Amino acid sequence: MSILSISASSSSSLLPNVSFSSSKCCSSFLTPPTHTNSNPFLPIVKSKKKKPVGVTMSVEAGIGVMATKLGMMSFFEPNGKVVPVTVVGFKEGNIVTQVKTEATDGYDAVQVGYRRVRDRKLTKPEMGHLQKAGSIPLRHLQEFRLQSIDGFEPNQKLSFDELFNEGDIVDVSGTTIGKGFQGGIKRHNFKRGQMTHGSKSHRALGSIGAGTTPGRVYKGKKMPGRMGGTKTKIRKLKIVKIDKDLNVVMIKGALPGKPGNLLRIAPAKIVGKNIPKS
Repeated sequence: MSILSISASSSSSLLPNVSFSSSKCCSSFLTPPTHTNSNPFLPIVKSKKKKPVGVTMSVEAGIGVMATKLGMMSFFEPNGKVVPVTVVGFKEGNIVTQVKTEATDGYDAVQVGYRRVRDRKLTKPEMGHLQKAGSIPLRHLQEFRLQSIDGFEPNQKLSFDELFNEGDIVDVSGTTIGKGFQGGIKRHNFKRGQMTHGSKSHRALGSIGAGTTPGRVYKGKKMPGRMGGTKTKIRKLKIVKIDKDLNVVMIKGALPGKPGNLLRIAPAKIVGKNIPKS
């Protein structure tokens, strides 16, 4: 007996607790399932809606500037104390190239340009962006996301001595010196093995995990690899001296990179004091 010849009476005798009609039964077999892909035998995969990516840049405690690392020296305080300082200089730049608002860009920020270059060193889109603000050709552009952008306008010159004073605490960001591929001793301060008494483990890494369980190397394991050449921030450094005649600043301690490296100097962020806890 075929499926099409099943009657309501026979179906009720076979399945007393189930009531269905022949038309519904036939339609379920004759109607093909709807698939989103061309192959009906593949499982249906529902497309997930992508969530909008929000702004993840942290809020600065205030507007900052960019500078160039010159080197290190010793500074003698009036009481005779010797303080190691890094001398930071300024090239032509630190000009406001764009003011971003909540209405136009979704957040409040000030874009600053630094280090003047020739026109042919920049692309036409970069030149058009700077000409729109009426600025000179600048090599580096960085943003400072602020809580308020009142008082800033395009092509405004930012002066370090007007923004900071001697004794202020700042955060300095830059790219560290690249060391290349290094071993565990130099990269992670591991201890080496004995060099004598028959030891065959001198500077080798050693065990990197168990065998059968888990049978793999955990992610984040400290191992040899490329060292340096990454962006880092040194927090809460003190401004020791501001020399307006030489146009240099002396900051206590060491700063990232080698002489000539680009630095980003901003007011130190202290949660609950100059930036909100949230």
